[in-house]
Amino acid sequence: MTQAKNRYNLSELAGAFGDLGTLIPFVVAYVSILKMDPASLFLGFGATLIGAGLYYRTPFPVQPMKAIGAAAITQTAGAVALTSSMVIGAGVATAVIWLFLGLTGLAKRLSEWVPRPALLGVIMGLGFSFMLEGIRMMADHWAVSAGLLALTLALLARSRFPAMVLLLIAGSIAALIQQPSLADDLALIKPALRLPAFAWPALAWQDIWMGALLLALPQLPLTFGNALIAITEENNRLFPDRPVSEHKVALSTGLLNLWSSALGGIPMCHGAGGMAGHVKFGARTGGASIMLGVLLLLVGLFFSDSISTLFRLFPPFVLGVILFLAGAELAIGSRDPHPEKVDRFIVLATAAFAVLNVGIAVIFGFVAYHASKRGWLKV
Repeated sequence: MTQAKNRYNLSELAGAFGDLGTLIPFVVAYVSILKMDPASLFLGFGATLIGAGLYYRTPFPVQPMKAIGAAAITQTAGAVALTSSMVIGAGVATAVIWLFLGLTGLAKRLSEWVPRPALLGVIMGLGFSFMLEGIRMMADHWAVSAGLLALTLALLARSRFPAMVLLLIAGSIAALIQQPSLADDLALIKPALRLPAFAWPALAWQDIWMGALLLALPQLPLTFGNALIAITEENNRLFPDRPVSEHKVALSTGLLNLWSSALGGIPMCHGAGGMAGHVKFGARTGGASIMLGVLLLLVGLFFSDSISTLFRLFPPFVLGVILFLAGAELAIGSRDPHPEKVDRFIVLATAAFAVLNVGIAVIFGFVAYHASKRGWLKV
C-alpha cells in the first residue's frame, strides 16, 4: 500500500495554527511567571512537531501538559512554590514514566481495559472543556467574538478560503487597534541567533524528585486519558489509512520529553483536542505539524527575546474562538452509531466527569461499564 504523503499548502498551513488556543496561554505563563527560557520552549516544540509530522504523517499535535501548566500559572503545587528547575525535572520524570510504559507494553494493556463508552465519554468531556474555556476567553469581548465565530463558521461551511487566515488577520488588526504602541514595538524586533544551554547538568536530584511528585504524577491520569487513549482513537477514526498505536504514542511522549527537558523546556504530550483543532481548520497530513514546527524553530532561534511582543498579536478572544471550535470538533467525534441506553448514560456521565478531571472520568467510566454488564446499573 502506498503511504500517504505530507502536503504543504495553504490549507495545511491554516490548520497548523488550530492549536494556538492551548499553546500560547501556557507558554506565556511559563515565560512570564516562571521565567523559563523561550528559546528552550520553542526549540523543544519545533523539533518535536517536525518529528511527529514526519513519523505519523497526520496532523499529530504536540502540546503543553495542562495540569503542569495550570500549576505554573498559579506558581504553586500544594504548599510548595514551583521553580523552572522543578518543571524541567518533571519533564525528565515524565520521559522516564512514558518510555517505561511504552517499552514494557503496559501503555497498550492499560488502555485496553478502558471500555468504549468510557473512552467516548472522555473525548466528549474534553471537547466540552475546550468549548467552555473558549467561551471564558471570549467573554470580555463577546460582541466581537460572536461576530468572528459566526463568520468563521460560515467560512468553514461554504468557502474554500481558510478560515484560520481570516481569524489571524482579524486578531492582528484588533490587537493593533487596542494597543497603539504594538506597531512601534513590532518595528523594533530584530533577529538575533541564540541557542539554549544543555539543562540536565544544572539539575539537582531534588528538582527531579519534586518535579515528579508534585507535577509529573498528578499529570499522569490526564495524559493517559487525553494524550494516549483519546488521541489514538481520534487519529484512527479520522485517518484509518495512517493508524497509530498506544505503544507508539507512549514512546513518542517519552522521547519528546527527553528532548524538551534536555533543552530546558517544559513537559509536553500529544492531545486529542489539538488534533481536532488542526483538522477543523484544514489540516489533513503531517505537513501541518512540520510547517508549524519549522516556524517555531525559527522563532526560537532568532526571535526568542521578542516572544512577548509577538504574542500580543493574538488577543485572547481570537484564541477563544479557535479553542471553542476545536472543542466542538472533538465532541462531535465522540459518537457511537448503535449505543444502548445504558451506554449512552455512561458516555454522558463520563463526559461530565471529564470536564472536571479526566483521571476520575476514566475510573468512573470503567466502573460504570462493568457494573452495567453485571446488571448492577440500570437506567
